[in-house]
Amino acid sequence: MSTDIHGGIEFRHPGVDTEYYDGEPWVAAMDLWPLYDESDYAAFGCLFGVRNYAGFPPLAPARGLPVDLSTGMRSQLDSSVAAGHLYGATWVSWAELASMNLATGPDQFTGRLTWRTKSLPSTLRQQFVSDPWPSEALSAVGVPPADLHSATGRVDWMTDEVTCTYEPLTVGAVLGPETHWPHVFAVMKALAGRFGDDGVRLVVAFD
Repeated sequence: MSTDIHGGIEFRHPGVDTEYYDGEPWVAAMDLWPLYDESDYAAFGCLFGVRNYAGFPPLAPARGLPVDLSTGMRSQLDSSVAAGHLYGATWVSWAELASMNLATGPDQFTGRLTWRTKSLPSTLRQQFVSDPWPSEALSAVGVPPADLHSATGRVDWMTDEVTCTYEPLTVGAVLGPETHWPHVFAVMKALAGRFGDDGVRLVVAFD
């Protein structure tokens, strides 16, 4: 059973601590869906330490739900987290996301290799690889493209028997333009232009 992410984006109301504003400090801006609709464990591990099979040093793991969570996000997450239907609740600010080192990767692995057989019924396999690649990976996908180990993004190739994809395991790759994360980051960055980098955050939990 796959793990899915739930939550959304909040901003801190600029009227907080003023005489004229008596509302809640944080306001729900947008649900994570439809901006994000994937279940990529490398990204979950990189950002939040959830399903972190790749071994990334996670950015914002297991912080729990913010005590000043907005009403909108509380109605979506609070009761499910309390009942144990959602786990791994945490949050991360745009300031933290914007300052990530995109070259950071896990210590043990350099990339993620995926291959699918062409013959039916087709089977899909995925494996984290180090440098040099383990013999079982090479026997499955054959000799990879010569420039693959210097790649900064996804590389696809085919053999007579399988279609193959290699993705570098760096922050920039697992959160990059071929994923849904740039949509999330674009909204957060736009809100930060008005409310400040520390005044925008992403709140999430998993099932």
